Amino acid sequence: MSLAAVHFLLKIPSATSLRAPLRRSLQLCSRYYPVHASLTYEAIKQQYRPEVPEYFNFAKDVLDRWTSVEKEGKRSKNPALWWVDGAGAEVRWSFEELGVLSRKVANVLSDACSLQQGDRVILILPRIPEWWLVNVACMRTGTVLIPGTQQLTAKDILHRLQKSQAKCIITDDSVAPAVDSVGAECQSLKFKLLVSEGHREGWLNFKDLLKNAPSDHHCVSTKCQDPMAIYFTSGTTGSPKMAEHSHSSYGIGLTASGRYWLDLTSSDIFWNTSDTGWAKSAWSSIFSPWIQGACVFVHKMPHFDPSIVFESLSRFPITVFCSPPTAYRMFVQHKLSSYTFKSLRHCVSAGEPINADVMGEWKAQTGLDIHEGYGQTETVLICGNFKGMKIKPGSMGKPSPGYDVKDDPEKTEATIRGDFYVTGDRGIMDEDGYFWFVGRADDVINSAGYRIGPFEVESALVEHPAVVESAVVSSPDPIRGEVVKAFVVLTSDYASHDPEKMMKELQDHVKKVTAPYKYPRKMEFVQQLPKTISGKIRRNELRQKEWRKD
Repeated sequence: MSLAAVHFLLKIPSATSLRAPLRRSLQLCSRYYPVHASLTYEAIKQQYRPEVPEYFNFAKDVLDRWTSVEKEGKRSKNPALWWVDGAGAEVRWSFEELGVLSRKVANVLSDACSLQQGDRVILILPRIPEWWLVNVACMRTGTVLIPGTQQLTAKDILHRLQKSQAKCIITDDSVAPAVDSVGAECQSLKFKLLVSEGHREGWLNFKDLLKNAPSDHHCVSTKCQDPMAIYFTSGTTGSPKMAEHSHSSYGIGLTASGRYWLDLTSSDIFWNTSDTGWAKSAWSSIFSPWIQGACVFVHKMPHFDPSIVFESLSRFPITVFCSPPTAYRMFVQHKLSSYTFKSLRHCVSAGEPINADVMGEWKAQTGLDIHEGYGQTETVLICGNFKGMKIKPGSMGKPSPGYDVKDDPEKTEATIRGDFYVTGDRGIMDEDGYFWFVGRADDVINSAGYRIGPFEVESALVEHPAVVESAVVSSPDPIRGEVVKAFVVLTSDYASHDPEKMMKELQDHVKKVTAPYKYPRKMEFVQQLPKTISGKIRRNELRQKEWRKD
């Protein structure tokens, strides 16, 4: 077949192309846009015509409308949110109950914390129901949500607090000590909310405030382009940068994802396993499913465990499932014939490329295809294997309908060319219009769906007295796709140390200095690093060397 090399670009809708305000908020509900099994990709492109109004708020215009549909008896009896902890505890909230509780949280933010529209809130919680309540409450109050993973260190949290100028942080007992250790250096931080049964000095107790908060709250009026959320995403140089999303970029922009990629309706029960700190959790644990009125299933699962996934898919009536390629690579190493996924009908994957052989093995054992998709923190779904499309194993599918995105002005300017956003990824397009991922155009490492900037790891390594300098690149891995590898030049005092012990010491050091998922799983001690005439490290040369080994 004929292949054309491409840099991935995403067309940005111009302001003049925006349609008139929505005539009815209900236009965003799947009840009014049924998904037909025979719908082709070409028909999807013709049918999908998102309207972007001047004002839009997902909590009011989508979630509260599903409450109305629910009260009219025109939606299935499935809950809006179904949470389990694996030890017998469950939470099942209807859209109405989600609305009542999120309004109470909105009052906590507005009253107890005196937050105003546009103020920024950092949220670091595991997969617990309160995470969803805060997400919706921030929409209702117009405060800007900044999610973070629980793997963040005190240094990571300090950077996010100082860079974002957040006025409030919400977290639990496991992260609170790290916040306290840097809080004095953050003049903008005024309120700290602790999601815990216990109490901590200097913190407001979230659960106490929620219990006593009134349930009446008037949702603020937000324009489509008003900021809704900020995500910190790794780059090739410096610390993670902020990527900002508006109320419409996710609230409307993920409509195509929920309807055509995830293939959801209001009768579905959808489980996405993403960490709450990543944009993918917003994609597939909030916006895409709730646009369609589907049930969001959540397993607390503190640590990823394939056996828990298998048991849950067997026990609960989950119809649609999403997990990263790393997880599927783990899954197919098990004998799945001992499990029966009676309700499962549709599987998707994103975050990194998935191997064709893994897709084939998963289908052989379950009878189900894996519908791959591709996007970035800065965007919504860029490409996908949509409903009605023939799947080409290994391809990310075809282009998704439009999107809306904002970023740091300086960084954004460098990625905008006319009406196109330059993603920084490279790939090929075949004669049928399918896209195939080749790799990053920069040095960012994508390990099991985690984006890791080499500069962060190199900076952590050089803080150790044994390290003169280092270079960090990606290295192939059969499970994670790629992992972090560090080439390290040791000082003369440490050059004779046992390599295995030295590697373990440096790995532990990186885990302490930065988020644990960023540590180099591979390490090679070298006498010198390849450099340009101007003295810059040639990471590209080292990366090519690694991938030639595979």
